Amino acid sequence: MSFITDSVIMFISQILFFGFGWLFFMRRLFKDYEVRHVMVQFIFSVTFALSCTMFELIIFEIMGFLDPGSRFFHWKLGLYSMLCMAVLILPFYIAYYAVGNTRIGPFHRNRFITALVSWFVFIYFFWKLGDPFPILSRKHGILSIEQLVSRVGVIGVTIIGILSGFGAVNCPYTYMAVFTRNISDGDIYSLEKRITQTIDMILTKKKRYIKFGTAATQEQKKSRMQFVWNMISGGSAGSENISHLKNEVDALEELSRQLFLESVDMHATKARIAYSRTLKGRYFNLMGYFFSLYCIWKIFICTINIVFDRVGKTDPVTRGFEILVNYLGFDVDVKFWSQHVSFFLVGIMIVTSIRGLLITLTKFFNAISSSKSSNAIVLCLAEIMGMYFVSSVVLMRMNVPAKYRLIITKVLGDLQFSFYHRWFDVIFLISALSSIGFLYVAHKHVPEKIS
Repeated sequence: MSFITDSVIMFISQILFFGFGWLFFMRRLFKDYEVRHVMVQFIFSVTFALSCTMFELIIFEIMGFLDPGSRFFHWKLGLYSMLCMAVLILPFYIAYYAVGNTRIGPFHRNRFITALVSWFVFIYFFWKLGDPFPILSRKHGILSIEQLVSRVGVIGVTIIGILSGFGAVNCPYTYMAVFTRNISDGDIYSLEKRITQTIDMILTKKKRYIKFGTAATQEQKKSRMQFVWNMISGGSAGSENISHLKNEVDALEELSRQLFLESVDMHATKARIAYSRTLKGRYFNLMGYFFSLYCIWKIFICTINIVFDRVGKTDPVTRGFEILVNYLGFDVDVKFWSQHVSFFLVGIMIVTSIRGLLITLTKFFNAISSSKSSNAIVLCLAEIMGMYFVSSVVLMRMNVPAKYRLIITKVLGDLQFSFYHRWFDVIFLISALSSIGFLYVAHKHVPEKIS
């Protein structure tokens, strides 16, 4: 009877997650598009619900909620369903809708066959992905769950490392007022004056361009033989003037676009300066200093882990309480408090992971999507989301006390978990250092454009 009750609880929670994913799809992703396919919306919402279910089971594991047998069953069911979505269903539908956007006759008429062939190509490269990495021992068969989880983990951990590295650098850069340029009203007025002058020059030269063009047309009508001779001899002075004016107009139009973008950036910076003086802005500025210290510490730790091939054996919460007890002399029940603090921290990690990924997916979708490609892009984002959350469970395993890792290890299979943590450190370090270099160049380049 407890199994039925637990299943009802899980089913209701999955319906709620599915509904949230459905509303998010309608209100955030496709709010600017009239073309909506119910199948795309359904697949995205199912993927989101399965992702949240895995995080929910981690919290239930720490709380001791539901029967252990029920939790294990729903762990298996959720993981198999997610792998089925990420490896079988989503790649096929991505290819199906991508082919639908093409106007190449043979491919468009045989969308199903083309999508099926594309799916086989995906499976081949997906399977070959595991060859260069030490992710499995040879005892696992070709159809074992470890074969799929290990390859999804490589892709997902790579995505997590890239996003985490960029976010760790970009967050303090965005929040801290010290990185904000000092923009005055005079700077904005001067730039807008340059824009007005550039537009006036464009109009003047276009008038001259039209004038020369009209004169050349009249000259051609008066003397056809002279026109033929000019063409043979390499053109006339009028045609050279027209070509020169056209090049000047193109250059000035490009300059006006750059100045306009700079004007938008300066207005945004001005608003950011005003926001930084508010109470909320000062709070985020303080948080920026905190995240900058965290970024430096994370880069240092990742470097140490890579150089010395080090992987933590104890979760951070338990390790922190052990330091308090052994070195500071505090009388603390490590097992009792580590369980409660782990529940709190894991909950924060889950909420921030879901929120951060949804915000990133929304920005990415709005930047590259169109009415024709939106369905395929949404499915690609769902594929990334599924692999991201499966890999998050693999990495989050180290952040919970040892007794809660047993069921996660049992569900995911006999993987080389230490490899994924080292791989995350490598990708995070590359992403963070690349982001620092990119933001440094961008920050230094902006004043040069103003001058």
